[in-house]
Amino acid sequence: MVRRNKTTVDEFILLGITDIWELQVFLFVLFLLICVTSLVGNLGMIALIRLDSQLHTPMYFFLCHLSLVDYLSNSSAVAPKMLVSFSEERKAISLPGCATQMYFCGVCIITRCYLLAAMAYDQYMAICNPLLYVATMSQKACVQLAVGSYIIATVNEVVLVSSVFSLHFCGPNVINHFFCDIPPLLKLSCSSTTANEHVLFTIAHSTLVFVVVSYGYILTTVPRTHSSEGGHKAFSTCASHLTSVSIFYGTMIFMYLCPSSSYSLDQDKVVSIVYTLVIPMLNPLIYSLRNMEVKDAPKKLLEKVLVSF
Repeated sequence: MVRRNKTTVDEFILLGITDIWELQVFLFVLFLLICVTSLVGNLGMIALIRLDSQLHTPMYFFLCHLSLVDYLSNSSAVAPKMLVSFSEERKAISLPGCATQMYFCGVCIITRCYLLAAMAYDQYMAICNPLLYVATMSQKACVQLAVGSYIIATVNEVVLVSSVFSLHFCGPNVINHFFCDIPPLLKLSCSSTTANEHVLFTIAHSTLVFVVVSYGYILTTVPRTHSSEGGHKAFSTCASHLTSVSIFYGTMIFMYLCPSSSYSLDQDKVVSIVYTLVIPMLNPLIYSLRNMEVKDAPKKLLEKVLVSF
């Protein structure tokens, strides 16, 4: 038990997704398949980009890091604990365990936000300022943007987790969720959470504004493209990224930018499943199915292997 001036709660109880046994079995198999598909897809995307020299461009450099973040998100943050919890009758998690899970999940989500923003900037430079693209998006600049994404995400999440666990939790200690996420945890606090909500809103909102502004410029630039082929190529280049951004930020807006009174915790669980499990699985599919360079890469690598033998 932690001392009185900090908190009177030393563990939390996670209610999970459902308490119906038959549904738990079905969800365990479904989520296990999603996790395996996500791990194979993201590791495959990383290997493909690393092995194919034609994919050594800024866009695929950021995509490689996005796949790495999605892989880490699925393999370490939420999925393992969630899958194990299906076999546990009492789904308890200690305060340090809750803080650790919240931290790693948050770092993956915020890093994904900044990587998507970096990819939006890359698309903006390629379409709106093509003459400055090579000089601006140099290898050094790309590395700085990627490393900066990880550093900023780490700092942001330290601030978020510290602010959450500086609150007073006096009971109840039951979290109506399947992992330690910030919104349901704030509902259990006996302290005022206004400052925490403002910090969460600011962090979640900052990268969204940058992405929207970048694509606003892109959408106004493409119609001025002299050739219809050039305009089609520009839209085709952005299509995969726009799809990924729309799905991800759609769930983020619902979770972190909408008032908590406007949705139920059951809706919260569904949306959380989407951005913690489904999106990491979909990203490799989105970027491979809508991108001819990625679709052709496995064939080229296979041909090289066959020729070498």
